[in-house]
Amino acid sequence: MRSDIMNRFEVGPQILYGRGSIGCLIEKDFRNVMLVTEKFIVDSEISKKVTNILSLQGSDYNVFSEVKPDPTVDLVIKSLDMMVTERPDCIIALGGGSSIDTAKAMMYFFMKMDQNKEMKKPYFVAIPTTSGTGSEVTSYSVITDTKEGKKIAFDDPIMMPDLAIVDSKFTITVPKKVTADTGLDILTHSIEAFVSKKSNDYTDTLAEGAIKIVFSYLLKAFKDGKDEVAREKLHNASTMAGIAFNNSSLGINHSLAHALGARFHIPHGRANAMLMPHIIKYNSEEKQARSRYAYITKSIGIEVPDERNSVNALVKAVEILNEKLEIPHSLKDMGIEREEFYSAIDEMVDKAMNDICTENNPRIPSRTDFIKIYEDLYNGKK
Repeated sequence: MRSDIMNRFEVGPQILYGRGSIGCLIEKDFRNVMLVTEKFIVDSEISKKVTNILSLQGSDYNVFSEVKPDPTVDLVIKSLDMMVTERPDCIIALGGGSSIDTAKAMMYFFMKMDQNKEMKKPYFVAIPTTSGTGSEVTSYSVITDTKEGKKIAFDDPIMMPDLAIVDSKFTITVPKKVTADTGLDILTHSIEAFVSKKSNDYTDTLAEGAIKIVFSYLLKAFKDGKDEVAREKLHNASTMAGIAFNNSSLGINHSLAHALGARFHIPHGRANAMLMPHIIKYNSEEKQARSRYAYITKSIGIEVPDERNSVNALVKAVEILNEKLEIPHSLKDMGIEREEFYSAIDEMVDKAMNDICTENNPRIPSRTDFIKIYEDLYNGKK
């Protein structure tokens, strides 16, 4: 007898996209807005693309511009203080994943403070200025606990934005190195979503589409940041990948990158990119994952007759892309001292094993597996 199974697919916020889509804010009726962003975005007047519209519509606004890469618990508490004082009816997060994750965590703790459920959740707008995290369409946030020396990934529907404005005009001035790091984060999100234990027809379509876009357009955007078509394609791919992994979850590529990034302050997308060839090889020992990776290889236009060689071809394709995007081959190449790295492995492995992303990896990892992956990454062993 067949038992019925109901699964769930969350679409998330309304998405307004395209060059100039920021103009939609003029149609909103906000009384009191809190803008969460970075000092650089204010100093470079990028934030004026938002605040000028708020002024035109007569909205009061306050700017919290202390966000830094890898937002910390202390930073979230500081932003929360402003939110409690100002009681905005709208939160706008403007920036990369750090700004959006800070606003999400702030929103989460603000609503959790309301034990009696009397407060109305502020309308939440996410405006990404980089193409990579997909945070504008997910209920995930990653915050750094500096006391424990670890990144904490957590998930709650409260943190899902109500509106995502995916306007690629914000990405035109993004530096080459950031374009590479964030673009490869899209690829990691997409591939992990595609091979996840929770992947499904809906997530597969979005993940596959995003993978194709990255291989077709990332190098173009890296070489010419003013290529508007490439920028728009990547910005859309980031959102597509975000919807995919928000529903299918991620895997150990992210678990290991979270621990590594927290310990050695490596940008998240770069850590993911460096780990990716190692993770594909490791996961491909699991039969279904191997078949899924082989499908990706064919999807990006590489025809190989058998699955194992097809996986090897995908690994090679990622390695070539990394090289063209000037991603370091090994941690040793980055100048990390051997003794310092090896003394940190056990602690990083502990954190990676307990990371929320490890649960839905297609292959169940052991501590020994994680140690070997880290060692191979340090030495650049293929």
